[in-house]
Amino acid sequence: MSFRFFKRLKIAPGVTLNLAKRGGSVSFGPRGGKLTVGGSRGTRLTAGIPGTGLYYTQTTGSGRGRSAPDSASSISAPEPHLPPEQRLSMGFFRRLITPAQEEALVDGMRELSLGNLRGALGHLQNATHVADGAFLAGLTALNLGDMKQAATDLKIAATDHEHLGRHFDKYGVSPAVSILITPEITAAVEPCLRGVLLALVEVHQRLGETEQAMACLKRLIRLEPADVMSRLSLCELMFDTAPGDPAACRGIIELAEGIENDSAVHAALLLYKAKALHKLGLTQAARNLLTASLRRKKDRPQELLLALRYERTLVYESMGNAGRARSELERIYAQSPGYEDVDRKLGLGKS
Repeated sequence: MSFRFFKRLKIAPGVTLNLAKRGGSVSFGPRGGKLTVGGSRGTRLTAGIPGTGLYYTQTTGSGRGRSAPDSASSISAPEPHLPPEQRLSMGFFRRLITPAQEEALVDGMRELSLGNLRGALGHLQNATHVADGAFLAGLTALNLGDMKQAATDLKIAATDHEHLGRHFDKYGVSPAVSILITPEITAAVEPCLRGVLLALVEVHQRLGETEQAMACLKRLIRLEPADVMSRLSLCELMFDTAPGDPAACRGIIELAEGIENDSAVHAALLLYKAKALHKLGLTQAARNLLTASLRRKKDRPQELLLALRYERTLVYESMGNAGRARSELERIYAQSPGYEDVDRKLGLGKS
């Protein structure tokens, strides 16, 4: 059995820094997901549904496969036993030979490791010509609530995405970033084009720029057609933006094509497919899909199962099957009396 020693510091709401002997990781976003990049185990993705204890974990390989930086222009990585704050401290002579942009990035990362989010942003804004600097500057601005600045910096990182991660590797730090996908699902991403685009989706949504958010998600899906998280995020956005629009419903059904009930994330995507089928009046198909999804309860959080069952209640109501709808409502009420408007539908609401 091996032990990993690390110190976890809270540096802002939704922002923590993990300091480990072998590296540091900055975690941005709400609880429920994180990504650890680097080391011999490769990239480990963990997506969770808050409050349920369920996490969806996937290891994506033994490493990111980037070529080593050019030796003529790079500084050798610090010793792995040094704590992150020492790795990110530059002596006088090293500063003399380090480009100003890189120096600002290192100073910004050091301020993050010390818990100074605003101080870090001040340095990182001077490091945006370095891809990793733009990446961290955008995420830091996002967490400070400056969406326009976040959008500007993240777009710079997207333009220079081929160089993302190069300086993180050089200084032996591993940022871990979590992004909210739906109210129940949080995905974790790495410093790469996919991570930048997911962060931009969040920024555009907070700015009310729905079309731009959808464009980023569609680009993500083109990059990785099998990425269930991106599909789920786009379905959620399409349904919330135009829940009754036939074109949006058909788009959701296409996004869920070929999806099996393999995990909670897959089941959530099937829920949106059933909602779309229901909106199109295809009630039999919606009911059959929901019934099939509900057969698998192991490792499924209660909140997701309740959502599937509640949607099936609505389908039964649309089909005129009051008895089955009532039965579903009673089962939901027995598990969660305060769920949605179940008590009102059952005539149990407060008088």
